[in-house]
Amino acid sequence: MPGRIDEIARAIEALLTPRLAALGGRADVLVGLIGRGIQLSRTPAMHEREASRLGLSCAYVLVDFDAMELDDGDIAAALRAAARLGFNGVNVTYPFKQSVMALLDEVAPEAMAIGAVNTVVFGQRSIGHNTDYWGFAESFRSRMAGARLDRVTIFGAGGAGSAVGAALIGLGAGEIAVVDPDAARAAELVQRLARTDAARIEVAADAHAAVMAADGIVNTTPVGMTKHPGTPFAPEWLRPRQWVADVIYFPRETELLRHARELGCRTLPGIGMAIGQAARAFEHFTGRAADMAAMAGHFEAAA
Repeated sequence: MPGRIDEIARAIEALLTPRLAALGGRADVLVGLIGRGIQLSRTPAMHEREASRLGLSCAYVLVDFDAMELDDGDIAAALRAAARLGFNGVNVTYPFKQSVMALLDEVAPEAMAIGAVNTVVFGQRSIGHNTDYWGFAESFRSRMAGARLDRVTIFGAGGAGSAVGAALIGLGAGEIAVVDPDAARAAELVQRLARTDAARIEVAADAHAAVMAADGIVNTTPVGMTKHPGTPFAPEWLRPRQWVADVIYFPRETELLRHARELGCRTLPGIGMAIGQAARAFEHFTGRAADMAAMAGHFEAAA
């Protein structure tokens, strides 16, 4: 492990060097994003530009396990390398939001309840947080006022699905059906979310029936990303009365959302969640509150 940490630290330093050079050799805030297939992420721009707006210098690098040809098992070494290099923290995305939890010194209560971490803050102890929950809830409140929540179907029982499920309960969902090809993972998510009496949660036995019965559907799987094209279910199952949300924000309109929009469904793209989670993560990293409108502007400017 020590040798692997050194190797990954050198690779991260190589990514960091040009960022620091552009800032005169140092930065007030060092941050990164750990995940796979993240080269098109706009998160670095949101954090760096918001820091600049607040009078701080920030260097944000992409620790892309695909581009760096790292194995999933290197996640522990990557975390230690970033901490050793003096990073304030890292964001964590697919496929590490759940596996990273066991590698941290502490997990905040909201992340523990959700069962997923997307933000890690370094200090004397590494602490995991979940800002996806807040990001989805804020996006839904601002864009989907009046949308029915009697029954919602979630595709995907991973880290994003956990956060969205918890957010939907907080938003007042009556029933939630979870669809995932991994039955054990779906059952685990249902058990975790069912700890509250606020909603009825179940594993969907039939995906088609779960879509047909739903007021709204949320895709939290990677299907629809540029790297994983397609739809998580047959879009022909949708009806105009339904709303459809996606946590993916690149492309801005996934194939699923395009089909839903053309059918007449209300749609919620992942951009709102991406901006919201980034704003809350920025506060964890810097101790400074981010302005949501400004973050949205940074996101658009990075296009």
